[in-house]
Parts: sequence; C-alpha cells; structure tokens
Amino acid sequence: MIEILNSDERERARETGALVGGILHSLKERAVVGVNLLDIDRWAKEMIEDAGAESCYVDYAPSFGRGPFGHYICTAVNDAVLHGMPHDYALADGDLLTLDLAVSLRGIAADAAISFVVGRAASPDDLAMIEATERALAAGIAAARPGARIGDLSRAIGAVLRGAGYSVNLEFGGHGIGSTMHQDPHVANDGRPGRGYILRPGLLLALEPWVMADTDRLVTDDDGWTLRSATGCRTAHTEHTIAVTESGAEVLTLPRG
Repeated sequence: MIEILNSDERERARETGALVGGILHSLKERAVVGVNLLDIDRWAKEMIEDAGAESCYVDYAPSFGRGPFGHYICTAVNDAVLHGMPHDYALADGDLLTLDLAVSLRGIAADAAISFVVGRAASPDDLAMIEATERALAAGIAAARPGARIGDLSRAIGAVLRGAGYSVNLEFGGHGIGSTMHQDPHVANDGRPGRGYILRPGLLLALEPWVMADTDRLVTDDDGWTLRSATGCRTAHTEHTIAVTESGAEVLTLPRG
C-alpha cells in the first residue's frame, strides 16, 4: 500500500514528526554513562503516553521478528544496528548507541533514528561512521522531489555510504509511512537512478541509511529481534521521516524549538 496524504493528514504528520524528534532529543540528553537501556524504554513509554500517542513497536510482529516486539523504542549498542531490543544493560563511556523510535499520533505515524557516542570516549572512527550516515540521509532528502524516482534516492544515499568506504546491506532500508509505520515503497540504501515509484506531493517516506564498519552481513540475537554486525564491528544508523512537497521535501522528525 502506498498512501498519498491530504493537507489535513500532512499537518497531523508534522505533529507526529515533531513529537518523535522531541522524544529522541530528550532521550539523547538523558542517555549518559550508567543509564540502563530499560530506563530509556520506560522514559520513551512515559513521553509517548503523556502526549496521547501510541507506540508503533509494542505490538509490532512482522515476519522477520520474534514478535510482538513488546518495547517502546529500539536501543542498539555498538555492534547492534537495527531492532535493538531494550534489555538490562547500563551504558558505558564510549558506547555507540542508536535510538530508533516510531510513534502514531492522531492516526499518522512518524519514524526516526539517531546514533551517538555516550560519554566522552568517542573514537574518530565512530564519529566518522555516524557522520557518513547523516550525510547519506541529507543526500537522500535532497534527491526527494516530485517526479523523482525511488531509485534516485537510493543512488544518492548509496553513493555517500560507498564513497565513505562502507559496504551497503540491502536487506533493510527506508520505507513509506503514513497511517501505518511500514508501507510501500521500499527505499533501499543503494540502487540505480531512474527506477522505481515516481514521487508525488503528499507521499511520506522514512529514509534510514545504516552501515557497519567492516561488513555488510547481519546476524540475529537470540531475542529474535536485535540485528548485529556479523564481525562484531561497530555500526551507525540515522533516519528521518520526510514529506514530499510540491517543491522538494520537508523533514518532519526534527524537534521543535
């Protein structure tokens, strides 16, 4: 299913996106050395419920997981990159943490992710990898405009990631979003330009470049959800929900004020 949102739905998408961006900003500030991943999950739950919103994750049970997920946010640490299930772990100085959050408010969902280093022991390699995903996301957003094709976005994202020296896994990528969290079209993190669905104003996309330092292979934890690098190397993941407009793309998942 591919949804094209009307003007009222787009305004609701802005509200949901701002909520997601605000929660992630708050959680990043609170994710200091010694904080437990289960505390982060609890704080996310409280902020979602206080806003009158709903988690897209608690009851999420796709074919690739061992669902339902049962938590309010994905918390991926170091070699974990996607679908990180919160568990009893206290953050250490130098941990590379990814927070991935999807929320529905007034019937419209938004999805975003941030990667950052906890504490002060940040390695240059970790910072460079995070920055590469951020640049790749910016390139994908810049390519999103009416008349462009999904392959144009994929190519823009992949060119940055490969240019930074990373291999690209194509199993998981970006996606359409709207009344539900995961919709068509799929947006791979690399691809051929001029191919795929033609973008139209009102289309919402969650773009999410992610990489692993020295591999493109994933392994799954015993929890059935958490995806890690096959070599144990560090990882990074950045995501925004955008709305295609008449003139380009609007980033929805930025915190307001």
